[in-house]
Amino acid sequence: MNYAAAYLSDLQQLLGRLDSAAIDRAVDALREARDHDRRVFVTGNGGSAAIASQMVVDIGKGASLDRPKRFKIITLTDQIPWITALANDISYDVVFLEQLKNFAEPGDVLIGMSCSGTSKNVVLAQQWAREHGLRTIGLGKDTPTPLRAASDIYVPIPSTHYGRLEDSFFIVTHILCYAFIDNPKL
Repeated sequence: MNYAAAYLSDLQQLLGRLDSAAIDRAVDALREARDHDRRVFVTGNGGSAAIASQMVVDIGKGASLDRPKRFKIITLTDQIPWITALANDISYDVVFLEQLKNFAEPGDVLIGMSCSGTSKNVVLAQQWAREHGLRTIGLGKDTPTPLRAASDIYVPIPSTHYGRLEDSFFIVTHILCYAFIDNPKL
């Protein structure tokens, strides 16, 4: 059995089923946030946290450099001392929520990524954000989940395989970034 060929074949089929209209709505939400000087926050755990960090680099630098309007984008996954203080003193469930409470304002955007769609820290942040006037964008599996329910814009990934879910998250975040890099007028 050629595992690599099978994995790539499955991934290609999955990518062909991504909801491009939902991704376009996410691009519009990011453009609107940038144009109105709003912040964009990004969350996720594990591999999704790494993807969140990469997304912030790509949009913060690549989609902002030498542009008249720049993105104010921040990942809530990289503040390790703050995260560990919150997790130790309160609960890991609030590590993103409590950071948002310090910075978020109505009109800002929160992007939450969760393979399971049930990561409590991502979901609680998403729910709070929505209740406080932020636009919420979720990336997760294509089933009813708390993350999906708490998202104004949801990009469903039709898979339950965590590797392919994260592969798709990475590609979706690159689309969100390169929509601006490849189209300087956007």
